[in-house]
Amino acid sequence: MSYLQVDFWPGASQANYDAEIAAVHPPGGLPEGQLVHHAAVTADGVLISAVWDSQESKDSFVEEILMPAQPVEGGFPNPVVSNFGDVYYEHSA
Repeated sequence: MSYLQVDFWPGASQANYDAEIAAVHPPGGLPEGQLVHHAAVTADGVLISAVWDSQESKDSFVEEILMPAQPVEGGFPNPVVSNFGDVYYEHSA
């Protein structure tokens, strides 16, 4: 079952997002197990959604790649607000 991750970084900018992604994603690709990644810059910060092939893949990425890379110079300035859950419905065009 796929696993949805939705993160919001209050006060963050596109430059902060770009710095974080450069530090933790493989060049031109997605981390192992991540199926889809979207990012939006809003008036209040940066919103990211990612779909993983499993919670285990997401947890491995966080523990082995994301957290060891922190803090990223020029990265997100504030703590993240995160939500996670098993995907029960998926539809695409």
